[in-house]
Amino acid sequence: MFSHMVVGSNDLARSKTFYDALFGAMGGEPGRTDALGRLVYAHRGSRFVVTKPIDGDPATAANGGTIGFAMEGPDEAEAWHAAGVAHGGTSVENPPGERQTPMGRIYLAYLRDPDGNKLCARYKIAD
Repeated sequence: MFSHMVVGSNDLARSKTFYDALFGAMGGEPGRTDALGRLVYAHRGSRFVVTKPIDGDPATAANGGTIGFAMEGPDEAEAWHAAGVAHGGTSVENPPGERQTPMGRIYLAYLRDPDGNKLCARYKIAD
């Protein structure tokens, strides 16, 4: 459904360290800087972009917003979460683990990036 996601950052070097670790934990490549100075990550057919806000105002996190990353298994979600915490992220919500939801069993791990954006690793467990 989505082609790409974009989040704002007030410190692109700090964000590169953080997101390079997250994408590395998912088997992805480090971000590259495009001609506009944005960090671009391409993985599993989608793009994730980190940029300073175009309007020049400080970047802020979306209140109530969450960006979900598809995982290939619980181990990948655990590695993603650990990489994020080790590189400036903050663990939020419940600890990583399995949850029973109306959509079935899923494995979730939540982080906030260094700029406060809420991120989620999600793996749908086969019933």
